[in-house]
Formats: sequence, structure tokens, C-alpha cells
Amino acid sequence: MDLQQMRYVVALAETRNFTRAAERCDVVQSSLSHRIAGLERELGVRLFARSSRRVELTSAGTAFLAAARDCLAAADRAVADAAAAAGVVRGRLAVGVIVTTAAVDIPDLLQRYRASYPDVHVRLRAGGSDELAAAVRTGDLDIAFLGLPEGERPAGVESLALDHDRHVLIVPAGHRLAGAAPVTLREIADETYVDFTAGTPARAQSDQAFAAAGLVRDVAYEAGFAELVPGLVARGLGVALMPSAFIRPVVAADPALALVPVVDGPRRVEYLAWSRFNPSPATRALLDVLGVRGRSQE
Repeated sequence: MDLQQMRYVVALAETRNFTRAAERCDVVQSSLSHRIAGLERELGVRLFARSSRRVELTSAGTAFLAAARDCLAAADRAVADAAAAAGVVRGRLAVGVIVTTAAVDIPDLLQRYRASYPDVHVRLRAGGSDELAAAVRTGDLDIAFLGLPEGERPAGVESLALDHDRHVLIVPAGHRLAGAAPVTLREIADETYVDFTAGTPARAQSDQAFAAAGLVRDVAYEAGFAELVPGLVARGLGVALMPSAFIRPVVAADPALALVPVVDGPRRVEYLAWSRFNPSPATRALLDVLGVRGRSQE
């Protein structure tokens, strides 16, 4: 068994297609098929169930896949560490980003990172703050940009507060509050709301603010991703509270929406989070580009 065979197994497991797996590994399909079949003979088990139309992992394949990924990650880290010792940063960097990130211009950051470390391959993953923080803790992500309610910090990871922001209310342009002076949560508690999925940090920011004020509101529409919220509001389905720095440019570009300041609205803190256990050279390099290393983490 060798690392290349493991890479073939991982590629086939993720694509579920021999042709796409071979393209990803930059080999001909027959070679990939032959090497995987040889590995199955060596192990004495079938890793994949195959038909003319489908490829799926067997139970043995599922068990093998997790260990194979760990072995490949360890091998990649060994190569990256050896290169870093010689003054060259290479390898892979997995970055998690919430869609509403506003404290850092992610494309600009990656452009600067690429200019300094062109041998690092970057994988971006979008998701919720709780999901991304968990991925950093397990090592599935190297670093992540998160947003949490004020007073909460990412658990089990190193973190740095990047920015503090207050939510604003977004309403349809024809709404009675469009163009109004700043309002309070009590004045808008009876509105119908569009918000994020219950149980997520993005939703908790507004839920906690209303609960602290002793207020109850009606959330009629739950959206799993931020891009959907302004569209629902623009069509008159409800109003929404969203982070100011993220939503202001969106509203400025859409005449169907209006912003209303909220005096006692929810507050959000954007965090940078990374593994507290032996971060990779590529991770340390990104922290350098951000100017994080050596800064206080309060």
C-alpha cells in the first residue's frame, strides 16, 4: 500500500465517479481503477460497491477512508514542515468563512497571501460559525472567520476579535419605518421577521437581544444562508436584523430596501479562529499576512 493508492481511494470516494477521480488525480482511468483493485486485493476487502452507473463506499471502505485521510494529512504536513524548515512555505490551507464576514476583505487577503506564498493551495469553505469553529477544533479547517453574539467567544480554539458591529433593521422601501429615526427593539417587536435558522449563532444574536429586553417576536421565515434574507425582505415578506457592516452595501445597491438604525439592537463580534495545537506553516503564514502573530488576543 502506498500514499498514491490512498489518494485514489479518497478521490473516488469524494467524486463517486472513476472518470472524475482520475481527472482529479491526473492519471488515466484504467490506471486508477487498477491501483484501487490492487489495493482491495491486498487488503482482502472491497472498498467500493460498483455498478455500471454507481460507485459507493462499502462499510469497509468507509472505515478505510477516515484513516486514509488522516494518513494523507500527516504526510502532507510532514512535507510542509520539512519545506518550512528550509524557509519555504508550501502545502494546503483550509479556510472557513461565514458569508457575512465584513471585518476582512477575503479576496484581498488571499491575493496578498498568494503573492507571498504561491506554493500553498487554499481551500475555502463557507458555513455557519458553529460548524466552522467545530471544524477548526477537529482539524478539518486550519483557520476560520466567525461571527458570534457579543459576550461569546469561540471555544477550544485560539481566537482574536477582529471587529465589533451593531445590527440594523432592513425593511422594504415602502415600509412605514423606511427613512425613520432610530427605533428600539420594543418599537419593532410586533413586526414579522425574516431571520437565520434557529439554533445558529447568526440567529442567536437577535434572539438573545429580544430575550434580554423581555420581548417576543414572530419569525415567519427562516433562511439557511444570508444572501436569501434581503430578497425576502424586498418582497415584503418581513423585516430583518442583520450586521451593519455586511448589509449596508447590499441595501445601497437595492432600491427596494431601506435601513433603519436600532438603538438597542443586537451586537456581533467577528473573530478569527485557528487551532491552538501546532498550527501548520501555511496557517502561521496567513496569520503573518493578517498581522495577527504577536498581537493580543483580547
